[in-house]
Amino acid sequence: MSQLSMNNTAARTILVCCGTGCQANGSMAVYQAFRRELADSPGTQVHTYTKSTGCNGWCEKGPLVKILPDEITYCRVKSEDVPEIIASLRYGTVMERLLYRDPVTKQVYRSHRDTNFYKKQRKVALRNIGEIDPANIQDYLDRDGYNALRKALTMPPAQVIEEVLQSGLRGRGGGGFPTGLKWKACAAVERTPRYVICNGDEGDPGAFMDRSIMEGDPHSVLEGMIICAHAIGASAGFIYVRDEYDLAVHHLSRAVEDARKHGFLGKNILGSDLSFDIEIVRGGGAFVCGEETALIASIEGNPGEPRDKYIFPTEKGLWGQPTVINNVETWANVPVIINRGAAEFASIGTTGSKGTKVFSLVGKVVNTGLVEVPMGTTLREIIYDIGEGIQKGRKFKAVQTGGPSGGCIPEDLLDLEVDFDSLTAAGSMMGSGGLIVMDDRTCMVEVARYYVNFLAGESCGKCVPCREGISLLLETLTRICEGKGRLEDLDLLESVSATLQQAALCALGRTAPNPVLSTLKYFRDEYLAHIVDHRCPAGICKELTEFYIDPELCTGCGRCRRKCPANAVAGEKKQAHVIDPSRCIKCGECINNCNFQAVKVK
Repeated sequence: MSQLSMNNTAARTILVCCGTGCQANGSMAVYQAFRRELADSPGTQVHTYTKSTGCNGWCEKGPLVKILPDEITYCRVKSEDVPEIIASLRYGTVMERLLYRDPVTKQVYRSHRDTNFYKKQRKVALRNIGEIDPANIQDYLDRDGYNALRKALTMPPAQVIEEVLQSGLRGRGGGGFPTGLKWKACAAVERTPRYVICNGDEGDPGAFMDRSIMEGDPHSVLEGMIICAHAIGASAGFIYVRDEYDLAVHHLSRAVEDARKHGFLGKNILGSDLSFDIEIVRGGGAFVCGEETALIASIEGNPGEPRDKYIFPTEKGLWGQPTVINNVETWANVPVIINRGAAEFASIGTTGSKGTKVFSLVGKVVNTGLVEVPMGTTLREIIYDIGEGIQKGRKFKAVQTGGPSGGCIPEDLLDLEVDFDSLTAAGSMMGSGGLIVMDDRTCMVEVARYYVNFLAGESCGKCVPCREGISLLLETLTRICEGKGRLEDLDLLESVSATLQQAALCALGRTAPNPVLSTLKYFRDEYLAHIVDHRCPAGICKELTEFYIDPELCTGCGRCRRKCPANAVAGEKKQAHVIDPSRCIKCGECINNCNFQAVKVK
C-alpha cells in the first residue's frame, strides 16, 4: 500500500459497478460485502455511502469500484478484498494491487479517468452511468435530472422541435434519420391521440449500448420521451424492451413509478397542460421487432411482422395514429440538447453526424467494453487507443460494424472516420453501435455465413425475397465453407444480394447482404482460397484446414500439447513439437494457445 494525501475522516462515496457484465463477475457480492462491512463498523472514522451503479463501460476490468472524492478506481475487485479496502480508507492508504497497471508501460493509474480507455471518450448519452444509483431518482435529480423537462415546458412545442432540429441529432438506432424532422412530421398530423415509443429491442449480437443506458440511467430515457410528448402533443408512451433484459425492465419500472410520484408523469405534469404516461412492454425475443413497424405490430398484440412504409409511423403508427419512435440512446441525448442548447451539441462531431456515439467494443480487442466518442473519431483510435489493440499480439484483420446487417471493414480503412455516411460509403453501416474486432484467426467467409445464418433464423418470412433470398445465401456460403464451392457461386452471391437490396420488404432483408458483399469486396482472396485452393487461410473451416508447427518458431514449451484435447501433438520439452494429422480434430486449440505463433495453417 502507499500513503494518500487525504483526510481519512472525510465523507466518501463508494460506487460499485452493478451492470449486467460486472454482476456476472460477482459485483453484487462485492456491493453486499461493503454494506455488511460498514454496518458492522459503526464507530469507524470513515463516513461512507455505498451505491450500486450501472455499467462503467470498462467491462474487461470489472467488477470496478470507485471511491469519491478521492478518484480511486479499483479493478477486478472480489468480495474478499472489501475489508482491506475499508481499512485502507481508515488509514489513508491505497491498495496498489487493485489499481490498473498498463501492461506495456507498467504505469499504475489511480483513477480510471487517466487511462487510455477513458481519455478519448466524451460522455453525453452515458453522462450519468457509473456515477448514480439508477434505482434512486434523487441521484438523477442531483445531476440536473428533469431540469430539461422543466425548461421545455416553458417553451412552445414548435420551439422544442426546432431546438432538436438545430442540434443535428440523428436517430441512433441505425437508420440515422434526423430526429427533429421526425418530431415535426408527427406534430403536423392533425389526428390525435399521438404516441411516443422507445425502441429498446436491442438484438444485435455483441451489442449492449441501449441495455446499459436502460439499466444505468433510466430517467434520462423517460425525460427525453416526456419532452417529445410536450413537443408533439402525445398522450401516452411505450418502452419496448428486449425480454432478456431483466435488470433493465426492473430499473425502468422503478423509474416510471418514481417519476409518477414526483409529478413527472401523469396528469398535468409539473402543473402544465401536459398529461402523459409511459407503459413498459416486454418484447417476445424476435430480432425483426427491432424494425419499427414490426415493433409497433408487436405492441398492438399482433405478430411482429414489418409492413411497407409507404406511409410512415409519424402519420400512421401505433393503432393507426401518429407516432414517434426512437431508440434508447436517442432519447438519452434529448435532455442534454434542451439543457445545454442545440449549438453545443452540434459543435461535436462531423458535418453530417452531430454529437457522440456509444459503441460496444467487443471481440479480439484488449479492452472490451462500452465507449462513447465524438462522431468522426477513427476506427484506429477506437481500437488501438481506447481498445489498446489486438489480444495476444495477433494481427488485426477486420472490424464488423452495424450488427448482423453491417459490413466488415479491413485494415486499410482503419483511419476511416466513424459517422453515418462514411460507414455506409464503405459498405457497412452505423447500426445501433456494435463494433466486433477480428484478428487473423477469423475466416471472413465463415463470418458472412454466421451472420446470414443468424438473419435466416430471424427473418419473419413475410416476404419472398427475404425468406428465400437469405436461405439461398446461407446455402451457398455453407457450401463454400465445406469445400464444395464453385467459382460461379460468387456471381450467385452478388446477384441474390442485389435482389434482396431492391425487393425485400423491410430493412432486415435489404441490409442482410451487407456481410456478404463487404467480405466479397475486401476479402475476395479468402473466397478464392476456399474454392480454388481448397484451404481456409484462417484455419477455421475444418474441411479445408490442416495445422502444422514451424520448427524454427517452436520453443518446445509444450503448451499446445497440453491444450490439445485429441493428444495429436507430440514433442519433448524445449524441442520442436509436431502435429499428427491423423489424430488432429482441427479444433484450433493449438494455434489459439501458442504464444510464439509457431502453429501455422497449411
